[in-house]
Amino acid sequence: MKLSTRNIFKGKVTQLQEGMVAAKVKVDIGGGNTVTSTITVEAVKELGIKVGDEVSVLIKASSVMLGKE
Repeated sequence: MKLSTRNIFKGKVTQLQEGMVAAKVKVDIGGGNTVTSTITVEAVKELGIKVGDEVSVLIKASSVMLGKE
């Protein structure tokens, strides 16, 4: 499969919190960095995602915000 996404990180699912409709999935991508994704519970079930799974994090955004204190 070819994708237009250029920001792809491999990582391990460290936490999964399922709500009624949405699930919060935390993925350790190494170097002390964690990415949190909110996806549907249906997607979690279809993909069979569980804690400890190796996954790819694909990031494509029309805007990226930065902050500095």
